[in-house]
Amino acid sequence: MVVPSTEPDWLSPSARLWKMRCLEAGVVGALVTLIAGVSVAQIGAPEGFIAAAGALVATGLALRFLRRRFRSWSYQEREEDLVVRRGVAFRRLSVVPYGRMQFVDVTAGPVERLFKLSTIKLHTAAAATDARIPGLERDEAARLRDQLASLGEAKAAGL
Repeated sequence: MVVPSTEPDWLSPSARLWKMRCLEAGVVGALVTLIAGVSVAQIGAPEGFIAAAGALVATGLALRFLRRRFRSWSYQEREEDLVVRRGVAFRRLSVVPYGRMQFVDVTAGPVERLFKLSTIKLHTAAAATDARIPGLERDEAARLRDQLASLGEAKAAGL
């Protein structure tokens, strides 16, 4: 007999965050490759080709790292707290009790706005327990902000 789990599911950032990271890495990689290609005329063919190939390899490695980093972010809304986990080489697990939250901040830079994404930042009195969740779609970020704010007020009132 399988016992159903009472733990909520781990939620991940939007797939649009991965697309945004690909665009950022691709633009930087293309610029570096272009600069290396232009240097072919000045330096010489073999050295310029090696520089351009190196830029492409570096872009590929950056994309692989960014993919692992994207997959490492997840969060879980529990009854008494919010759990955020992240990290590739060094895993970090932040547990933020709703009653300890001072405010919830939603930000979106120009590139995030282009992809209709936002980042949630949770602030507590202790800076070590602050957490952030990047790459949330606007509606999900607004829902989470409102829910965390109401849960924070309710739990703080009970202290």
